[in-house]
Amino acid sequence: MTVLSDASPAARERTLLWLLAAVQFTHVVDFMMLMPLGPLLMQRLELSATRFGALVSAYTLASAAMGVLGVFWLDRLERKRTLLMLYAGFITATLLCGAATGAVGLLLARTVAGACAGLMGAVVIAIVSDVVPAERRGQAIGTVMTAYALSAVVGVPLGLGLANQWGWRAPFVVLAGLAGLVWLLLLRFLPRVDGHLTRSATPDASAPSSVFTPRLALGWGLTFTVVFASFLLIPYLGAFMVGNLGLSLSDLPWVYLAGGAATLVSSRWIGRMADRLGPSRVLAGLLVATMAPHLLFTHLPVSPLPVVAAVFVLFMTLTSGRAIPTMALVASRVPPSLRGRYLAVNMAASDGASGLAAWMGGLLLSTAPDGALLGFGPLGWLAVALSALSLGLLWIFDGRAARLGATPTP
Repeated sequence: MTVLSDASPAARERTLLWLLAAVQFTHVVDFMMLMPLGPLLMQRLELSATRFGALVSAYTLASAAMGVLGVFWLDRLERKRTLLMLYAGFITATLLCGAATGAVGLLLARTVAGACAGLMGAVVIAIVSDVVPAERRGQAIGTVMTAYALSAVVGVPLGLGLANQWGWRAPFVVLAGLAGLVWLLLLRFLPRVDGHLTRSATPDASAPSSVFTPRLALGWGLTFTVVFASFLLIPYLGAFMVGNLGLSLSDLPWVYLAGGAATLVSSRWIGRMADRLGPSRVLAGLLVATMAPHLLFTHLPVSPLPVVAAVFVLFMTLTSGRAIPTMALVASRVPPSLRGRYLAVNMAASDGASGLAAWMGGLLLSTAPDGALLGFGPLGWLAVALSALSLGLLWIFDGRAARLGATPTP
C-alpha cells in the first residue's frame, strides 16, 4: 500500500485528495441537479409528479442496494482498479441520461448511475482511510467532502444554466465530459492502493458475515440516525422558507448559495478539529450544537431575508458538518481488509436513511391552502430527539462510559 506519510511530498497528498473530491463532486452534482430540473423534465417528458419522484428515488435506492451487494466483493480488488471501473460505469450512465428519449430510458440510466455512485463513495473514503495517516484523516475527509458544498455553490447553478440555454440534456453531457477528464487524471496520478489485500487479517475476514458483527453494526446505526435526523428537515427547507417565512422563489438561490459557501469554508475546519480533538468528541459537540438551529429554524416566524439566511447558514454548516467526524470515526474502527465492504454498507445505511427520512417527513407534514407547511415545528423536535439518540449510540460505539472523545486507534 502507498502511504502518504509526513515524509511524502505534501503536494502529492493534496493532489490525491482533490482528485477524490472531484469524483465526489461529479456524482453529487449528478444527484442534486435532477431535482431542480424537475419542472423542465415533467414538461418535456410528460411526467407526472409520481413518475418524477421515481426518477429521484431510483438513484438512492440503487445506491443502497449496491452498497449491500458490495459486501461480497469490494475488498477483494485493488482500490484504484475498483474506483476506475465504477467511475467508468457512472460516466456511461450519465451520458445515457443525456441521450434518453423517454422516461423509461432515463429511469434505467439513473438507476445505473446511482448503483455506481454509491460504491464510488465507499471506495473514495476507503482510499482516504488507507493512505492518509490517522492524525490527518479527519482533515483529509473534510477536504474530500467539500465536494458537497461546492456542488451547491457551483455545480447545480451551472447545471441549471446549461439546461436553460441548451435543454435538459446538456447538463448530463457536460458532466459526463468533466467526469471523463477526472477519470483520466485518476488513471495518471492515483497510486495503487492494495495494502488491504496483503495486510494480515483474521482467517474469516474475507467472509461477508465478518462485517455484520454487532460492534460494527453500531457504526451503521450511528450513521443511519445522524443522516435520518438531518433529512427529516432538509428536503422541505425550501418549501418552508417560501410558504412559512415569506421568502420569494427568487430569494432561494441566494440563501442556498450562502449556505453552500459557509459549508465549503467550514468543512476543512471541522476536519482539522476532528484530528485535533478526536472525531467522537467533535461529533458529540455537533450533535448537541445542531439541536438549537433545528428548533430555531423550524419555529422561525416570518422574517426578513438576512435573518432567514443567517439561520439557514447556521443550520447547514452544523448539520452537514456532522458527516465528517461520523465518517472519520466509523472508517477508523474497521481493519483495512474489511474497510471497503464496511463503508459500502455504511453508504447504504446513509442512502436508506435519507430516503426513508424524506418519505417520513412528507407523511408528517401537510400543506395549507396558502402554501404554508403544517407540522414543521413538531418535525424539528423529532429531529432533535433523533440527534439525542445518536448521542447514545455514539457513547456505546465509542466504548467509553465516562466520556466521549479520545482519538480512536485505527
